[in-house]
Amino acid sequence: MSGDVKDRKAGEPKGQDARSLETREKLLEGALRTLVEQGIAKASARAIATTAGVNQALVFYHFGSVDELLAAACRHGAEQRVARHRERLRSVGSLTELLAFGRELHEEERAAGHVAFLGQLLAGAQAHPRLVPATAAGLDLWIAEIEQVLVRVLAGTPLAEFTDPAGLARAVGASFVGLELYEGVDPAGAEAAFAALEQLGALMAAVEELNPVARKAVTYTLRRQSSRRN
Repeated sequence: MSGDVKDRKAGEPKGQDARSLETREKLLEGALRTLVEQGIAKASARAIATTAGVNQALVFYHFGSVDELLAAACRHGAEQRVARHRERLRSVGSLTELLAFGRELHEEERAAGHVAFLGQLLAGAQAHPRLVPATAAGLDLWIAEIEQVLVRVLAGTPLAEFTDPAGLARAVGASFVGLELYEGVDPAGAEAAFAALEQLGALMAAVEELNPVARKAVTYTLRRQSSRRN
């Protein structure tokens, strides 16, 4: 066995494979930058390849079409963002902390241009059906993380019995997307919405601090209201 083979680490890609992976990465990042900086209407193979610094033909060689590249870039971008914040999400211990994290995330995503990116994807999915599954999958990555937080922070509270963490996580995700886009036309309105959510967090914190007797009373009232609806 040659020294070259002996020295290669297990699972380490060969030279050509490594170059191929590097090119794919450049194209994915180039697609993301093109969407943020130029919008989906101008996200052509030429524009993406220019941004990525590679030959235009490589778009089709690696992804088959521009739509497939954009879909892959959507998943790639979401995976990066979720991975960046996963540890912070897993340290959240209350609804108040989750809302505070949401505000911080909002500021960071807006400053980085990811709000514009999300808007372009949502708009583009209306006209490009191939983007729909990837856009939904990207949002689902966030929703899955939020659901885990909600299951954890609601456990042991009077609300745990009466909430659907999966549905609530989707409501939170949809609200976040809506606020991200809404802020572009009404910043004051978006700020008022965030303030209202923080008030909700304060209410939840007050419920968590109730003594056992008061918590039982809240649970009883919620059960009675729930039975009336059903």
